[in-house]
Amino acid sequence: MAEENHTMKNEFILTGFTDHPELKTLLFVVFFAIYLITMVGNIGMVALIFTHRRLHTPMYIFLGNLALVDSCCACAITPKMLENFFSEDKRISLSECTVQFYFLCTVETADCFLLAAMAYDRYVAICSPLQYHIMMSRKLCIQMTTGAFIAGNLHSMIHVGLVFRLVFCGSNHINHFYCDILPLYRLSCVDPFINELVLFIFSGSVQVFTIGSVLISYLYILLTIFRMKSKEGRAKAFSTCASHFSSVSLFYGSLFFMYVRPNLLEEGDKDIPAAILFTIVVPLLNPFIYSLRNKEVISVLRKILLKIKSQSVNK
Repeated sequence: MAEENHTMKNEFILTGFTDHPELKTLLFVVFFAIYLITMVGNIGMVALIFTHRRLHTPMYIFLGNLALVDSCCACAITPKMLENFFSEDKRISLSECTVQFYFLCTVETADCFLLAAMAYDRYVAICSPLQYHIMMSRKLCIQMTTGAFIAGNLHSMIHVGLVFRLVFCGSNHINHFYCDILPLYRLSCVDPFINELVLFIFSGSVQVFTIGSVLISYLYILLTIFRMKSKEGRAKAFSTCASHFSSVSLFYGSLFFMYVRPNLLEEGDKDIPAAILFTIVVPLLNPFIYSLRNKEVISVLRKILLKIKSQSVNK
């Protein structure tokens, strides 16, 4: 009996979208389409930046890495979710669970630091344009990008390591569309207070530091924009910053609500809408907000399309 219980408590059932079985086909089509657009947009952006030297500047290096982590986020979450729409066996083992959360936590933490780095890059470009190439050297850009991924790995390793101090019993149903640690805390027979405290401290620290960096950078950017004499330049800069800041607000707002709010373990039903925002909606929007509104990217894309067109005509 002990061995049977031990086997049961190391497998979980994801029940995130089972409340509306009549909508499963529609939801599958919608999320599958979002997944395809997300992957094409982000992987295409990575390939475009990697293959064109014209885009080998700090801003585009950050954009390329942001697209990379967004595509990794989609890969970590969406395939399993799509499979569960039509699969009768919605089980996921504890090891699969921790691996899924490890990758998600790594890329989302890296995302936070990359957004802060991008905000600082825009601050230097707009507020100190003459010193941009000195202040945003290639070496600093690589260090900031590498640091983002190192921080993401360390952050995820801490939380995944603490999961193994928990013991699971009773219900093994996770009311979510992926294996997050908050539902695991709710299923634990061991008091998850230490896990919850560490989550609050580390997630809160990451978000306070990166959100603070973003807010300070954009505050200085806005002050510089309002001092611009050219109305056209002011409108262009403000439009770009507003679109970037809206994406940042959506991402950080949903993350903050998910992991840093009080009484994390008492309101599980509110996890799914917030999780959809930062795991599915934001990775979908970022290529359009950061890249396809960018004249440099559009210019490179036009040259590629014209080259393809001319080659097809010659054939």
